[in-house]
Amino acid sequence: MHFRNRDEAGRLLAEAVGDQVRRRPGPAPLVLALPRGGVPVAVRVAARVGGELDLVIARKIGMPGRPEFGVGAIAEDGPPVFAEGHEPGGYEEIVAGERVELARRMRRYRGDRPPPDPTGREVVVVDDGLATGVTARAALRWLRGRHPERLVFAAPVCAPQARDALSDDADAVICLSAPTGFRAVGQWYEEFDQLTDADVEQAVRGFAHT
Repeated sequence: MHFRNRDEAGRLLAEAVGDQVRRRPGPAPLVLALPRGGVPVAVRVAARVGGELDLVIARKIGMPGRPEFGVGAIAEDGPPVFAEGHEPGGYEEIVAGERVELARRMRRYRGDRPPPDPTGREVVVVDDGLATGVTARAALRWLRGRHPERLVFAAPVCAPQARDALSDDADAVICLSAPTGFRAVGQWYEEFDQLTDADVEQAVRGFAHT
C-alpha cells in the first residue's frame, strides 16, 4: 500500500482507528501526534473519533557519526529508551543535545500550556510511519507512567518487526500496512515533504478552531 501524502494516509488510518476507538461515557479520546510528521495524520484521526488533539513530543537519539540512524529516543521529560543491543553508556552528550532541542520544541508548540494529561483516558498516539519503533516506544512508556485507561498506537505503515515489538508497550497497535520490503517510511509515500514547526502549529491551531 502506497499513500499519496500524509493527508490521504490519515483519512484511511482514521477509519481503522474509528473501528477500535469508540466514543463512550466520559472524556473524549485523546489523540496525540508525534511531531512533526505525525501531525497531519493525527488531525484526520482526531476528527474521525471525536477526539481532543494534542502532541506528545519526542526526539530520536542517533548513533555517533550516523545521526540519521536512531538507536534510542526520549519523550517529554522521560528517561532515554534504547533499542535492543544498544546500551545507554556513551550517549550522554547526544542525549543532552536532544533534550535541548526537545525543550525548544515544547516551548514552541505549547508555550505555557502544560503537557496533555492522559490519566484515565483512552489515548491514541499517531505517527506517519513506524521504522525502528524506538521513538514511539519512548512516547508510549512516558504516557503509560501517567495511567491512561487504554493506550493505542496507530500509523499508516509499519516495519513488521517494529510493529510486533511495540505490542509490549501499547494495548493495541493499528497499522494499515506492514510490508516485508520496508526500508524507510518515506518509500511508502508519493509526497513526503519535511514539515516545519510552523506547519505543526498551523495544523493544531486549525483543528482547535473547527
